[in-house]
Amino acid sequence: MRFLADESCDFSVVRALRSAKHDVTAIVEESPRAEDDDVREKAVRDERILITEDKDFGQLVYAGMRRTGGVIFIRFPARARRNLAETVVQVVQQRGQSLIGKFTILQPGRVRTGRNPRG
Repeated sequence: MRFLADESCDFSVVRALRSAKHDVTAIVEESPRAEDDDVREKAVRDERILITEDKDFGQLVYAGMRRTGGVIFIRFPARARRNLAETVVQVVQQRGQSLIGKFTILQPGRVRTGRNPRG
């Protein structure tokens, strides 16, 4: 699968997904400090699922009605981050293509998936 990791995304997630043979572009490597909407547009243009820990993307997608190819929003508190990267890889392996076009919230022990308002 193809992903775009926002600058807020823990880089251990990028490494773990790459190790699992997924195609991952990291904003921190290509366009540090890019605006959120530019990151979202790049994900759409490149047909990638956006991975972020920035809650502003929820606002951008839902209140702003911006189109995405899918978002994985990570909400892991500091005390639960030890298994973050492997949890993301497991969710991607389990849910696969069903993540495309969805807004997925990933928390310790919980995964919620909703429709993007503009898919």
